[in-house]
Amino acid sequence: MPAMNMIQALNSALDVMLTKDPNVLTFGEDVGYFGGVFRVTDGLQKKHGLTRCFDTPIGEGGIVAAAIGMGAYGLRPVAEIQFADYIYPAYDQIVSEAARLRYRSAGDFTAPIVIRTPYGGGIFGGQTHSQSPEALFTHVAGLKTVIPSTPYDAKGLLIAAIEDDDPVIFLEPKRLYNGPFDGYPDRPVTTWAKLPAGEVPEGYYTVPLGKASVVREGGDVTILAYGTMLHVALASAADSGLDCEVIDLRTLVPLDIETIVNSVKKTGRCVIVHEATHTGGYGAELSALVQENCFHHLEAPVERVTGWDTPYPHAFEWQYFPGPARVIAALKRAMEA
Repeated sequence: MPAMNMIQALNSALDVMLTKDPNVLTFGEDVGYFGGVFRVTDGLQKKHGLTRCFDTPIGEGGIVAAAIGMGAYGLRPVAEIQFADYIYPAYDQIVSEAARLRYRSAGDFTAPIVIRTPYGGGIFGGQTHSQSPEALFTHVAGLKTVIPSTPYDAKGLLIAAIEDDDPVIFLEPKRLYNGPFDGYPDRPVTTWAKLPAGEVPEGYYTVPLGKASVVREGGDVTILAYGTMLHVALASAADSGLDCEVIDLRTLVPLDIETIVNSVKKTGRCVIVHEATHTGGYGAELSALVQENCFHHLEAPVERVTGWDTPYPHAFEWQYFPGPARVIAALKRAMEA
């Protein structure tokens, strides 16, 4: 089985679907000839042609609006927004049009579109290239929100998203494109080629939306994470000396509630980790869900480790980024409560 980094895995997913389904096409700023800002669409225009993989003007609202129209009339477009920080001009099209189309038309039209966009920090991108806006989309009924953490999952989830009949926001943790990041900025990065999760089949396969993965089993405390934070959670679990169970959510909507509840009922403790700001972050939804479903099993208050409630700081990235020191401190608070 070939080894791929996450960029190559996403490229392979698009290639597979462009080959398999003539209704699939992909477009965005610099997506065609250049191959995308992170090279995810590299070579696809040359292989599949100018009408299946092409550039658009700089106008995120227009990119998503065009995708909605294409989807309503039978195509399966995959639109790229260069950075999640640039997605806000398209926000109205996403939440007011794409998310509602099935309901507004009583099922006569759907928006089977995927909006791919890199997100998150850890690359010194500052406040205009590091945001984590997932909660803005999980709050909107009618949207699905997907975040992969490994190359294998990235390819399988993207194919599943393209085949889905509803709009999917596909957030790619760009800090993971070339290898996992454990939150220790001074450690060398291990490439995906040296890890089992970098082994990616060349052909078609899917990872189902709405199914979390128990990445590490344990009995002391449950850690809920996604994206880059999954790897921070795993490093924290290993360094804490605790018997942690680590769950990769993989899709935030639909959410695998059963796997979360079963784990927290087993451990009695829960720590939630995400990069986005604390107030109104997706961790608040997870915390409420655990409280509602596991109250009589909890041995300690639910802990949240998140970004701070400030714009993402360029100069103080590692103070903002939820690293292992903060996660381990939360794990110890949960165990000592």
